[in-house]
Amino acid sequence: MLETQNQYAIEEIKLILTEAREKVARTVNNELLLAYWNIGRIIVEIEQAGSEKAKYGKRLLKSLSKELTKELGRGFSVSNLQYMRRFYLEYENQQTLSVKLSWSHYCELLNISDKNARGFYQQESINSNWSVRELKRQIETSLFERLILSDGSSNKKKVLELANQGVQYSKPNDILKDPYVFEFLGIPENKPMLEKDLEKALIIKIEKFLLELGRGFMFVGSQQRITLGNTHYYVDMVFYNKILKAYVLIDLKMGSLKPENIGQMNMYVNYYANEINDEEDDKPIGIILCADTSEIVAEYALGGLENQIFASKYVYYIPNKEELIQQVQSVINDISEM
Repeated sequence: MLETQNQYAIEEIKLILTEAREKVARTVNNELLLAYWNIGRIIVEIEQAGSEKAKYGKRLLKSLSKELTKELGRGFSVSNLQYMRRFYLEYENQQTLSVKLSWSHYCELLNISDKNARGFYQQESINSNWSVRELKRQIETSLFERLILSDGSSNKKKVLELANQGVQYSKPNDILKDPYVFEFLGIPENKPMLEKDLEKALIIKIEKFLLELGRGFMFVGSQQRITLGNTHYYVDMVFYNKILKAYVLIDLKMGSLKPENIGQMNMYVNYYANEINDEEDDKPIGIILCADTSEIVAEYALGGLENQIFASKYVYYIPNKEELIQQVQSVINDISEM
């Protein structure tokens, strides 16, 4: 009895201390953001009062850095002061700041010149609770541009929705990306692989694969058996998305998309809908990930299917950001001129 009471007391004390430490950390972060915002404001106000703004601004930052470092210690390099200055200029309305993000998050965000992209990454960092490392990875792999290009119906409205809200999961194709980026596997671009080896590599790096898949994904298992008659079939990877409340079945293909791949996935989705789904689950979603996709094959093979089946491409390297930006702008311009 005494041992049980002691264990209960220990757990309660641990909970109290954990909550207190989290509260202190949040308070410190909030005050730090406010302090850096005000330092940026002071720098901008002094610059605007001078006659030779640009030249005086450079001298000011060097002088401030030297004096503040002497008085207060580290953290006041010229580059840090430049970030504080930009912090104020980009977020002059203090109400747009989110205390859920750290100063390190904001330093990454301030490196993004496009305001729509910056707004998206800021909102998704909050929605998905990204660490700074996860935020950097999503920026480097051009997540914003990939999402815009994924469903082939990009327009200015979609850009603004992503910028202001982040990803909103309301329908199955909201989870799609084109392409999916597996740079975290460290596989050379042209190295031949077997499907089972790619699957094994993704399982080993499952946390990073889940980050690439998006918010709300939970890994169910690999090589999930389906038995029809006396024949066994195996779904490469099965996930569950708790936001869409649906199973997501993924098949990996090393070559190009083929019509028979879609027929097989359609069978898997039907099986899960009839045999695995609970009453509260929505229709299963099938995603065929290929080394390459043919728009014509996908259009004709997927057209008319009642099930939610999609085909997308995967790559082993980080896409060229400038090319993706140009593609996004081209699609938006084409639609705007229609």
